Amino acid sequence: MAYLITSACKGEKAAECVEVCPVDAIRGDDEMYYIDPDTCIDCGACEPVCPVDAIYEEDFVPEEEQEYIEINANFFQD
Repeated sequence: MAYLITSACKGEKAAECVEVCPVDAIRGDDEMYYIDPDTCIDCGACEPVCPVDAIYEEDFVPEEEQEYIEINANFFQD
């Protein structure tokens, strides 16, 4: 079960999550960061350091943020 980043990261891009990820699964663009679900090892190191509470374990993503499951995965398919 991968972690993912939701809309609260948009425009914020605090990099604490990138710094603590032991497998380098977090990448970003000009707008926000994303977590590669195929690389994420589900360690959870990123979640507590996010200052805007944008990171969730996939099973606990709020209903209004569900589209970010696909958005994170799609970012790494290109």
